Amino acid sequence: MKYMKLGSKPDAFQAEGNYVRYVSSELDTDVIISVGDVKFLLHKFPLLAKSNKLRKLVSGVSEESPDEIRLVDIPGGPNAFEICAKFCYGVTVTLNPYNVVAARCAAEYLEMSEDFDRGNLILKIDIFLNSSVLRNWKDSIIVLQTSKYLLPWSENLKIVSRCIDSIASKTSVDPSLITWSYTYNRRLATSDQIIRSGLKLSEKMESVPRDWWIEDICELDIDLYKRVMLAIKSKGRMGGGLIGEALKAYAMRWLPDSVDALVSEVHISRNKSLVETIICLLPSDKGISCACSFLLKLLKVAILIEADDSSREELIKNISLILDDASVGDLLIPARPPQTTIYDIELVQRLVDLFVENETRKKDNKMIEKDGSDFVLGNGSWLKVGKIIDGYLAAVACDLNLSVSSFIKLSKSVPEMARPIHDGLYCAIDIFLKEHNGITKSEKKSLCGLMDVKKLTTDATMHAAQNEQLPLRVVVQVMFFEQARAAVATHALSNNDELQTVPANCKSLSKEMDELKEKEVESVKNGKLIKRGSKNRGSGAQLLPSRSRRIFDRLWIAGKGLTNGDNKSPETSGSPQSPISMIRGETKSCGSSTRHRRHSIS
Repeated sequence: MKYMKLGSKPDAFQAEGNYVRYVSSELDTDVIISVGDVKFLLHKFPLLAKSNKLRKLVSGVSEESPDEIRLVDIPGGPNAFEICAKFCYGVTVTLNPYNVVAARCAAEYLEMSEDFDRGNLILKIDIFLNSSVLRNWKDSIIVLQTSKYLLPWSENLKIVSRCIDSIASKTSVDPSLITWSYTYNRRLATSDQIIRSGLKLSEKMESVPRDWWIEDICELDIDLYKRVMLAIKSKGRMGGGLIGEALKAYAMRWLPDSVDALVSEVHISRNKSLVETIICLLPSDKGISCACSFLLKLLKVAILIEADDSSREELIKNISLILDDASVGDLLIPARPPQTTIYDIELVQRLVDLFVENETRKKDNKMIEKDGSDFVLGNGSWLKVGKIIDGYLAAVACDLNLSVSSFIKLSKSVPEMARPIHDGLYCAIDIFLKEHNGITKSEKKSLCGLMDVKKLTTDATMHAAQNEQLPLRVVVQVMFFEQARAAVATHALSNNDELQTVPANCKSLSKEMDELKEKEVESVKNGKLIKRGSKNRGSGAQLLPSRSRRIFDRLWIAGKGLTNGDNKSPETSGSPQSPISMIRGETKSCGSSTRHRRHSIS
């Protein structure tokens, strides 16, 4: 905190009770100045030398009370006047951010300017403000806070506007250059430890977050806070995300937690002003800068304290733009009369309608790929909202005052593409049917007509097939579709197993074929079935005998995985067994055929 000392003489001002102040001096006092309830017993000469206002007042006093002057409307009251009086006497007085505004306004009131006397109080205070206070982040906030008690003087002297401009300018400074607020507020506790460890300043100072300023300006009253935020936004250097975080922090700082405190007669006017101000300060970039949960909570408060209609409409519009980021719990807003439901279904219906309208407009303005490859990316927000509304319907379905028509209307407001799976919708319908036993068959049919049984998962289908609340026709549809789906799954599984079996059999047959080949080679080496006049005599690569060749050919056909009976070797054309039967391991017939051919060969 910055401060400045004026004067050098010891303090001679003394108090006599709470309402009398005097100067201890050898000279008798010759003027009484009344400021509020406090009387100051002073000397004319030092005062009239610095204050043009007092000089004019002293010269115009009445003869009945020549020594008394009343200052009824001096800004800052007795304390501010005492600072000015001490300056006139040359007594040491300390100016700081807490008293400088009052002293400046009082000096202006007393006309203590350079035109009247050189080196006067107004000049010295202005130098202190410009060179020290307004250059300091924390001091600028303190001065701005104290200025609200000195309106319109502080406003006319441009102290308020200069403080606001100073604060707004500092918020847009590069965070890497920040050494004031963030260091003071959040690192003071660890600074000694870091210094003892011998680390350098650059190592000690970790990166400062961009929201370092949010916490400090939350101390301002709502009117000044609004002006500061408008100044920050007007500079155009602050992103909407940080603006939204600042508004959220301010709302959490000042809005009470309990409903009773919100609507109490003492604070409801202030709370209404606060909420309406926050709403008007919301970023204009389509509401995406504020969390949807915060906006919905703000809407609950706005409804509760009956904020003006324009503010609520603006808030609803912002929420509808980011409805896909909402949660079911945030949408459970209590209904207000004349609504009879527990929660405000009509409000949610409006939010969904506005969201659909906005998304449809955006979709029409974009180029959509024909192949639909970007379905998830392009329709992600639709899918989220579909899931949210199904969850909301399940949450409110137990309300006995919720009509079938309202349920159906809200359900149908979500496009079909937002519900690729109908499990959530089925759950909501199931709860509604269980809680509303008195609905007619026609209404039950209309409700069940909302869901498509082909879009239910297996678990939901099994549950629906045993659900006694559903109409029989719906149960039959569910069971029929589940049976058809099971048949398709079984067929696909069978085809998959067959595709896995054929390679396995082929592998075993190939192994068997290699073993037979090795036996024939051994037979050749032992001199069996080798013609003495053969050209290849003595070589190890003799041709296979005819029986082995026939077996090889047969195994080769099986190894190829042929699946129809038309592809047969000449030796097996008379056999009734197809390659399929061979592949499946019918080796007995294969053996009998071999034995028959062996006799023919011999």
